[in-house]
Amino acid sequence: MIKWFKNLGPGTLVAAAFIGPGTVTICTLAGVNFGFNLLWAMLLSIVATIVLQEMVARLGIISQKGLSEVIRNEIKNPVVKQLCIALILVAIVIGNSLYEAGNIGGGILGLETVFGKHTVSVSGFSMNLLSLLVGGIAFVLLYIGNYKFIEKVLVSLVLVMSVSFLITALVTKPNILEILKGLLVPKSPEGSLLTIIGLIGTTVVPYNLFLHASLVKEKWKSEDDLSLVRKDTIISILLGGLVSMAIIISAAAISSTNINNAADLAESLVPLYGSFAKYFLALGLFAAGITSAITAPLAAAYVAKGCLGWKGEMKSRSFRMVWMFILLLGVLFSSFGIKPIQIIKIAQIANGLLLPLIAGILLWIMNNENVLGKYKNTKWQNFIGLCILTFSIFLGLKSVLKVFNVF
Repeated sequence: MIKWFKNLGPGTLVAAAFIGPGTVTICTLAGVNFGFNLLWAMLLSIVATIVLQEMVARLGIISQKGLSEVIRNEIKNPVVKQLCIALILVAIVIGNSLYEAGNIGGGILGLETVFGKHTVSVSGFSMNLLSLLVGGIAFVLLYIGNYKFIEKVLVSLVLVMSVSFLITALVTKPNILEILKGLLVPKSPEGSLLTIIGLIGTTVVPYNLFLHASLVKEKWKSEDDLSLVRKDTIISILLGGLVSMAIIISAAAISSTNINNAADLAESLVPLYGSFAKYFLALGLFAAGITSAITAPLAAAYVAKGCLGWKGEMKSRSFRMVWMFILLLGVLFSSFGIKPIQIIKIAQIANGLLLPLIAGILLWIMNNENVLGKYKNTKWQNFIGLCILTFSIFLGLKSVLKVFNVF
């Protein structure tokens, strides 16, 4: 057991990244509005995530480079290279700086559920003090700049989050047979399409592909460790999937539809299952917020480093400047409740375009013998990858159209 925990690492950080406040919220709404009927969509997204993350993890340990570095080196056409790098930087670096406010906001919701709101007025603006606390925790962990230390903290937080949400789900005493039907029998109730897209879109996250490849080479240096990398990836993402499903199951126990986020769910569980259900859910929400508040700036810094060809590690000035900028924006936006809607829409469009683009480039790279040698994709891996690519194109188009209110 000790050896198993010791080898947990980059995969758990990926799980920490995709189980952010956005995932918690969409899972809550899926459970409240559609019961167990959309569990199959979560199962599908977890399978897709495992396949793609295994590819980038394998790329990271064999090439000892991050995904953005490999893209910059392998795309020879200068115009195509610059376009790809520009889209990646916009979607990941700028996008994450805007989504960071949501990550910090999730941690705040968890704290407010237990401790209430703590605000002060500054020049006519109401400022949330808890955002400074969450941002401060993230700053200290990132500034230390020690991968092993950050890994241990995030693994611990993910385990806390997992236990919190799983206990909450068990407390609601769900019907196991109905859960199995929801997992294995795909259904699309009326009005559920956007929720299905949301469940998949918050799990198969483009920035995680870059984060995972970069983190794998921080922990492992030899191709002999490939089996450990795969175990870490599969176990961690399955654990993350269980957490997401536990949130859906917990939310399905609530008959009220007047629920907009996990904090509302925590309050609604109290009359039915006691106050301790509220505290477990609040703790899980705080852990989800703080882990994403750390991994989003970290991913953006790795992407910028790889795309722009910077040297140095986590303690280098350029690396720190990127994550500090993203964290600062997140704290400011969350402190004053600012929602830069138009810029976020641009980031959503970029992310919608980025997933199929990166999935396509990744499949191309994973078949390149010059990069991976004998560890390139098998025919079976390519087939599954092409299926995911096709679906990611559909998902990307839907995401872009959603921003323009076409659907």
